[in-house]
Amino acid sequence: MRNARIDRYEDLPREVVTTGNDYAARYVLAPHSHRRCQLLYAMTGVMTVITEEGSWVIPPRRALWIPSGMKHEVHMSGPTSTRSAYVLDEVARATGLPAHCEVIAVSPLLHELLIEAVDLPALYELDGRDGMVMRLLLEEIRRMPTLALNTPLPRERRLAALCRHLLEHPSQEVKIDDMAMSAGMSRRNFTRLFREQTGMSFAAWRQQACLLAALTRLGNGEPVTQVAMELGYNSSSALSAVFRRVLGTPPSRFLAGNDLSGAA
Repeated sequence: MRNARIDRYEDLPREVVTTGNDYAARYVLAPHSHRRCQLLYAMTGVMTVITEEGSWVIPPRRALWIPSGMKHEVHMSGPTSTRSAYVLDEVARATGLPAHCEVIAVSPLLHELLIEAVDLPALYELDGRDGMVMRLLLEEIRRMPTLALNTPLPRERRLAALCRHLLEHPSQEVKIDDMAMSAGMSRRNFTRLFREQTGMSFAAWRQQACLLAALTRLGNGEPVTQVAMELGYNSSSALSAVFRRVLGTPPSRFLAGNDLSGAA
């Protein structure tokens, strides 16, 4: 189904329901949730998805798995074309699909299955070819590797507010002492609580926030040197080195979306 509202179809007697939608640059889907799990695929464009647990960036030819009931908002950085598969919760669990938000790679087969699935009738035949397409779609989602493209948000109110601000204004130049002072904490208490609530050091979190911001801006066609400098890197090669270390490939190749590099 193309350009369809999923809330009209969530109750269909089918394990998987698919939609395709196109969005203008800077379009924002306000916070919402679904009764089904969702695989949100960026055919073109870059999306940022924000929940209470963190922020995820979906580059072209990657997808985000979103569990049922998870409230999320979606920001389109540029013109974006999406495909989504909505899966009944019990089917997702039985298939072994993630219990938490995860960015996944998208194989050429999964790409083609999502394109095909959107053009099937809403009440597709379960026992024929259409049903086989949907069953293979679920299996291909299950076998996809995950990608380290998120920044977790701490639960503590002051830390969460500071992290949200840094996500909006990312920079490698933000210092841990300044963050601790803004939170009204000692450096020791800040670092301890930050690691407890995010599972990573502040320096690693800051690097991840800048990396995801770079992905979004490079995906919009901004020059790599400009992006690197404005995010506080010494050079474009320094930013590229972070890409290779974290995602296993330079920015241009990763954004081309034609491989499964970057598996976590």
